[in-house]
Amino acid sequence: MLGVIAGVAVFAGFSLYADTGKLGDRLSDYSWTTFALALGLALLNYALRFGRWSLYLKRAEIEVPRGESALIFLSGFALSVTPGKVGELLKSFLLRETRGIPITQSAPIVVTERITDLAALLLVGGIGVGIYGIARTTVFAGIALIAFGMLVLSWPRLAELSIRLVTAPAFSRRFRERLRVFYGELKAMVHPWPLTWATAIAVVAWLAECLGFALIIWGFPGTEVPLLLATAIYAATTVAGALSFLPGGLLVTEAGMTLLLVQSSSGVDEPTAVAATILTRLATLWFAVLLGLVALAALRRVAPKSARALEAGPDRETASE
Repeated sequence: MLGVIAGVAVFAGFSLYADTGKLGDRLSDYSWTTFALALGLALLNYALRFGRWSLYLKRAEIEVPRGESALIFLSGFALSVTPGKVGELLKSFLLRETRGIPITQSAPIVVTERITDLAALLLVGGIGVGIYGIARTTVFAGIALIAFGMLVLSWPRLAELSIRLVTAPAFSRRFRERLRVFYGELKAMVHPWPLTWATAIAVVAWLAECLGFALIIWGFPGTEVPLLLATAIYAATTVAGALSFLPGGLLVTEAGMTLLLVQSSSGVDEPTAVAATILTRLATLWFAVLLGLVALAALRRVAPKSARALEAGPDRETASE
């Protein structure tokens, strides 16, 4: 709820910044076909990432019926407006509640999804950032974060030290063994080959949303934004929003997208940039949240049946992990 309120506040603030009257003029001339195409490309993004999710479940030897797995995957989007999208760990909670899968077994999949998404966005936007010279600090920060994460995962002693530091306080000490199990599962997920194919899938998925962003911009008469520049702007601002650790990257992503459009593009004034940013966020972040809420509601009809079947089985204890 706080994320929704924050989102409304951001959109209202941007509307005032661009002058509501001028913003309305830009939207009245907008080609709404491009917005529909952007929604379709967002769905393609989700479909490709669901394919990656399914491959990860298979690798982790987690068996879930395809339809239920899709609902669980989409339900994670309901909490997209959380810092760093940590709300997508809801998927691990749902797997535990419906199938008795320990969170320590499934949570590494969610974390690896975020790692490969970040790596893909850096790859997608990196070339454009290098050519146009925009958002270099953001890209370098993202690369540094991934490099540090890989260092921790590949260096057991450093990982153990990190776990001991995190669990040093008395209230968190009981999680130490679970974090060690989590580390072992996560390390298996980021071996070179699975990391390569998962990132490759993510690259194609995020290219779809970058194209959707470009289409939205092109829907405004007189705009001249090369596809490579649009890709660089979308990727860089999405990374910036993730690194800010603000809920859904709110404000950071919107401000960065608007500013870069005005500074780097031809035929894009402030009202047009604000309108393009609002439509983009509606077609990506908020569209995902809506799908997540619908999937979560649908899952509630399926989950009780799964839970009852689980209770009848002999291995109910794993659900309490």
